[in-house]
Amino acid sequence: QVQLVESGGGLVQPGRSLRLSCTTSGFTLDYYGIGWFRQAPGKEREGVSCMSSSISSSDGHTYAIDSVKGRFTISRDNAKNTVWLQMNSLKPEDTAVYYCAAAGGGYYCPAYVSAAEFDYWGQGIQVTVSS
Repeated sequence: QVQLVESGGGLVQPGRSLRLSCTTSGFTLDYYGIGWFRQAPGKEREGVSCMSSSISSSDGHTYAIDSVKGRFTISRDNAKNTVWLQMNSLKPEDTAVYYCAAAGGGYYCPAYVSAAEFDYWGQGIQVTVSS
């Protein structure tokens, strides 16, 4: 059974850091691209960051949206079946439910993060940035 389980969320003050983890099972992570999405109150779900699959011709290629570029970093360890999103210098507008996802077919991360490309999803975890 395929599962993705997020952890590491919570309440933090602006300017602080948080690291989200996504533990995967039921599939070979090497073959899948990874992505992080978020949905803030009253807004549509948006792609935040992605990384190409390890078997793609662009292994390790990453992309992040402008609003988080330089602050958020996506990473993975296939041997540990784990994906991370390191979030630094957090802002109140980062408040959202965050989802990790996996995309098959030798996914190449383009200059955007499209939910339609992703096959497996976690249940989401709350991140709240507030004073």
